[in-house]
Amino acid sequence: MARTLKIDVFTDVVCPWCLVGSARLDAALANVPDDVDVVVENHPFYLDPTVPPEGVDVGEMLKQKYGRDPKEMWERVESEAAKAGITLDLSKQPRMFNTAKAHTITRLSKANGNQHELANAIANAYFLDHRQINDDNVLADIAAEFGWDRGDALDAMNDANELSITEQLATSAAQQGIRGVPFFVFAEKYALSGAQPDEVFTQALDKTISEL
Repeated sequence: MARTLKIDVFTDVVCPWCLVGSARLDAALANVPDDVDVVVENHPFYLDPTVPPEGVDVGEMLKQKYGRDPKEMWERVESEAAKAGITLDLSKQPRMFNTAKAHTITRLSKANGNQHELANAIANAYFLDHRQINDDNVLADIAAEFGWDRGDALDAMNDANELSITEQLATSAAQQGIRGVPFFVFAEKYALSGAQPDEVFTQALDKTISEL
């Protein structure tokens, strides 16, 4: 009889560490036993809820905040991304965008059973293809690759009520004590914060599965 493993994932598609963490989770999930059905549910979290729709210049923001060359800060995450098989150059995506619409279309993809894949695709489009994910048409194009009617996707991501629900959920996650992402919860029992090394994801999965 198959066992079900639920994993709750809190990420933001403009968070480079989330890109790395999701890749490491997926690598670990590839080795899950065949008798375990994995259900991944993505939840909205805003890396910076104050980012305007047109976005902000990440490099300038980091310079003002820390007084350092942002390339020094990017090197570490780029190095970790390389270990996960991701060629990441953060200088090629200069702007951080508001992600309310991206989170909304991801949240509403739960019924399609491919939330996690869609979230990964949006993050890849942003970080690796350097696309402008604040553009409705860019998001709709990506959503269409994951079962959405393009027009329905445009309507959903601009629905004031759905955007409000996304906002409430993102706020609630922060209020529950999630201070940073990526954040992973396994079977509602064990939590991992950050883009942990591969072996940590494997250990968390092994322990959780042994208790199912």
